[in-house]
Amino acid sequence: MKTIRALILPLLAMVAGLDAVPSLAQAPAAAVPAVAETSTAPAPVSTPAAAAKAPDIVHVAPTPGIGQPTESINLQPQMTPIGEEAVRFHDYILVPMMFIMSIFVLILLLWVVVRYRSAANPTPSRTSHNTIIEIIWTLFPVLVLVAIAVPSIRLLAHQYNPPKADLTIKAIGNQWYWTYQYPDNGDFEVVSNMLKEKDQVKPGERFRTDADGPRLLAVDERMVVPAGAVVKIITTGADVIHSFAMPAFWVKMDAIPGRLNETWFKVDRPGVYFGQCSELCGARHAYMPIAIEVVSKAQYAQWVASKGGTMPGAKPAANPDATSPASPATAAAAEPVPTAATGPTENVTTAAPAPTSQPATAQN
Repeated sequence: MKTIRALILPLLAMVAGLDAVPSLAQAPAAAVPAVAETSTAPAPVSTPAAAAKAPDIVHVAPTPGIGQPTESINLQPQMTPIGEEAVRFHDYILVPMMFIMSIFVLILLLWVVVRYRSAANPTPSRTSHNTIIEIIWTLFPVLVLVAIAVPSIRLLAHQYNPPKADLTIKAIGNQWYWTYQYPDNGDFEVVSNMLKEKDQVKPGERFRTDADGPRLLAVDERMVVPAGAVVKIITTGADVIHSFAMPAFWVKMDAIPGRLNETWFKVDRPGVYFGQCSELCGARHAYMPIAIEVVSKAQYAQWVASKGGTMPGAKPAANPDATSPASPATAAAAEPVPTAATGPTENVTTAAPAPTSQPATAQN
């Protein structure tokens, strides 16, 4: 019996020891998640309520006949001072001059055909020089060029001598979409793609509606600018040469890779205006529209906030718990919490999410 007892007791002790080892090994593992959660999860008071993303503005529908192609043979209604000056130059100088010269040449041609036909003039004149005629056909084209050059040069001077900009936007042409950067408002960026038709998208995906704009011109993200502001557009290309064109603003500027070009506009009338890339840039060149929405200054500030940007001179909303005397909850959350496994966590660096200037590209 003593021999059997001597054999069984060590065996029972060994089994009891094996049962204790897993429990001892699992205890630190159970404590690790608690430590990780304490070190990586930010305190609730560290994120101010103002950091929540602001709601987007209510985007307006386009006005028929304004800022989009029409069936008229005339130019689009112009919404900028430069565009209005260009239309006056076209309507009151170029078109009348073309009409007068065309009628004059037609009358002169008919007179020559009738007057100098062989039946009426069997013996042709042998005149080779005429001083008066030579002076007329030299001086008349010069006067025509002067009449065109004076208002044309004045228009170019106004177009390429912009006033001080209130807002700068960088328009980058890509194959085949546009990206718009707002360096004056926190340097955020929006990506603008053409909206497809309903029968071209999968169920649940966004498609074009009449509220978005005409076919082949509606986009998911519009360039938004405030009304009455001088907007400077800096264009460049990311791959090939594109062209930023907005007919209603009398704006067309090439976007060339490795080069920065500049143009500007000032629009007082709120609304939506459409343009397109006007430089052959590849297979989908025709599917690269531009949509600019002009809104009030209050709406523009709301839109900037919805994209994570800031208005010039505006400061981020301060955390009230950070500027006021520490409340008991704040003080308790700020104090290091010691744990049995790791001790005090006062030297632990918490991981905070990195800020980003890339907002969601889907238009609400």
